[in-house]
Order: sequence, then C-alpha cells, then structure tokens
Amino acid sequence: MIVFGSNSEVAQSFVEKILTEGEKFETIYLFTSSVEAIEKFAKHLEVKYLQHSEVIALDLMHPLDNSQWDYIQSNLLFCATGYLGLGTEEGLYNEKNVQKIIQINYAGLIPVLNYFAQKMERNRQGTIIVLSSVAGERGRQSNFIYGSAKAGLTAYLSGLRNYLFSKKVHVLTVKPGFMATKMTDGMPLNPALTASPMQAAQVIYRAYKSKKNQVYVLPIWRWIMLVIRNIPEFIFKKLKL
Repeated sequence: MIVFGSNSEVAQSFVEKILTEGEKFETIYLFTSSVEAIEKFAKHLEVKYLQHSEVIALDLMHPLDNSQWDYIQSNLLFCATGYLGLGTEEGLYNEKNVQKIIQINYAGLIPVLNYFAQKMERNRQGTIIVLSSVAGERGRQSNFIYGSAKAGLTAYLSGLRNYLFSKKVHVLTVKPGFMATKMTDGMPLNPALTASPMQAAQVIYRAYKSKKNQVYVLPIWRWIMLVIRNIPEFIFKKLKL
C-alpha cells in the first residue's frame, strides 16, 4: 500500500481502518514531507498490527526523480496530500503562498500520481484513492487559490478514471467538506458540517470496497455544493462565501 500525505490524520485513520478490517500488506510505503513526524506512526503499525512499513521523504516543492521508486509495487494508493495555505486577504498576492498551494495540491502531485498509475496500468489491477475537496467545485472568494488547485485535481482524477477503466484500475475521488484536522485547527467550523478523521476513514473504506467513483464524506455536502454551483453568477459574485 502506498500512502501520500501520511502525516494526515485522515490517511492514518484510513490505514488503521483497512488493517482493522483484516487486509494485510507486504509493506506500507508512508510518503511524507516530515519524516521524523511519521516514524512514530510507523512504529505504531509495527507494534499494534505487526505491519511492516517504510517511511519515504517526499517534497513536492522540488523536482522529483520518480525512478528512485522503481522497486515499489502496490495495487492500492491512498493520497491525502494537501496544503491549505493562507486565505485570500493574507495570501492572494503572496507569491510563495500561491506557488506552494498550487505545487502541493496539483502541479507537483500529478507527475507522482501518474508514475504509480502507469505501474498499475501495466499490471492491469489496482485502486487509486485521492482526497480532493468541495472547494474545487466553484471558485469562492474565501479560498479560490486552493479551490482552483483542487478543481484541477478533481478534473485530473475524472480523466484518469476514464482512461484507466478499461485497464482494470479504479480511481476514487473523495470530497471532504470541513474536517477536524491539524490543517483546520482554530477555524470556526460548524459541527454539523464537520467530519472527524475516523468518520472519513469509514466512509472512504466503504466507497473503496464498493468501487464508487466519487464520494462526499458527509452527504450534506453534495446538496450544499449543488446549490452553490447553481447560483447565477450575477448573484454569486455579490456573495461573501
């Protein structure tokens, strides 16, 4: 199993969920930008589940040589890589902030996903699970830099799913709404619209087993985004969303 963004609480909850369900892997490859932070989780997997894992440094802000991972073979990839960055007022014209949001959420991520997708295509089996975001469904003034990167990611996953279908590889797009994680710590989130990492893991696991194409972590977000997508532009541009 390959895990990108393995320091994410959702990623870790999903790994524990899938192991609790009895699935076993020769190795779980934990890709992370914070190696020291994830080593404790790797040790936890070894002690609690007798699951071997390997921690691999991944810095999407710099060019990568994907050939260094030629030895990795897996039929399951889970990606929770993401970077929210600063909001529009603080970060809209901050070049470093904008570049980091785009690079981590889209530009640096796509070549890595492509690399492992091609491996699965050659083997004619596998599942790719990627967390995108409801923020990508319509650009809103509160987070449109982040949302634009996630919109690109969602479109990529849709095309990849279409391309890989005949190659026996499945692609699942996950659209969380508000999540109670480190990334959103301190934000005033509505509890009725906010899911915990464990809730997300359970929903994603069910979607994975039933081979869904797309899933919202909380069903209410499907209807919220349906409304937001269909607000006429002449009204929408006046709203503070």
